[in-house]
Amino acid sequence: MNASASNDPSSAANRENNASAAIEVGAPFPDFDLPRDGGERVRLSDLAGRKAVIYFYPKDDTKGCTVQAEDFTAQADDFSAANIALYGVSKDSVAKHDKFIAKRELRLPLLSDEESDLCERCGVWVQKSMYGKKYMGIERTTFLIDEQGVVRQIWRKVKASAGHAQATLEAAKALNGG
Repeated sequence: MNASASNDPSSAANRENNASAAIEVGAPFPDFDLPRDGGERVRLSDLAGRKAVIYFYPKDDTKGCTVQAEDFTAQADDFSAANIALYGVSKDSVAKHDKFIAKRELRLPLLSDEESDLCERCGVWVQKSMYGKKYMGIERTTFLIDEQGVVRQIWRKVKASAGHAQATLEAAKALNGG
């Protein structure tokens, strides 16, 4: 995609690329290698043999994203006890993630996709509209991935409210009989 298409939310190329990039249930989750808070890197291969919940959110330390991160933090021990990997992903830098985690005392790893590569391949980098102005942003979306890296459930346009983390945990536990 050329640079002008990536900056123009109304460009035909951008809309077409995002529409075709949406992952469906039953498809393999895209390979990735992203930096995370604390400076480490996470790869899809690191998740082999484990179920995973990967949630995409728009921006660190905003009201809705804080509610969502705190909801997942409240369930973090339960995810860990069930051997389910849990990651949040946004376009924020690792430094911003570190500040967000420290400020809100979060207990989950946050991956940085500053170039939108994984966001675009997952179909969550979409055109949005606020007060009549169109712009590109992350659509709050959660993926449940099985031990083989296959997408088993997708929650799109997630509302930032308590309870979503519990629902994803229950779905992950129920996958293939727990």
